[in-house]
Amino acid sequence: MLAWAGGDAGAFERLYRRHKDSLYRYFLRHVRPPDLAGEAFQDVWQKVIQSRDRYRADAPFAAWLYTLAHHRLMDHYRSQRPNDEMPDDLPAPEQGHPERLTEQAQQSYRLLAALQTLPPEQREIIVLREEQDFTLEQMPPSRAWAAKR
Repeated sequence: MLAWAGGDAGAFERLYRRHKDSLYRYFLRHVRPPDLAGEAFQDVWQKVIQSRDRYRADAPFAAWLYTLAHHRLMDHYRSQRPNDEMPDDLPAPEQGHPERLTEQAQQSYRLLAALQTLPPEQREIIVLREEQDFTLEQMPPSRAWAAKR
């Protein structure tokens, strides 16, 4: 990020490639329908672009990026009631026996259903821990956490 802020256009491309898939999955886990997740994803990258000159390397870039994502997610929750519907289709694993594929799909549905029953803050913690290997110290601040500290 500092290289990009210093004028290296290729640095932004490397940042984007490195973080785009996991950031998009982060929003897909929290926001339905997928087009709203895509909108939130784009909003975060727009915020990154707008913050180019103000960025400070006080923490790893990923922690800063997911703090922006967390704020965007909270904006989404404030503007809309979270949709607890299950997705109509989940991507199937590419290989395997039909019985195994069915079992994996059922397990995926059960896991997503369980995630949807959690409060947004808890769901976010699990997704960041499992998807990004974030430690507790790297997690974006939350009003619920702040109240308990």
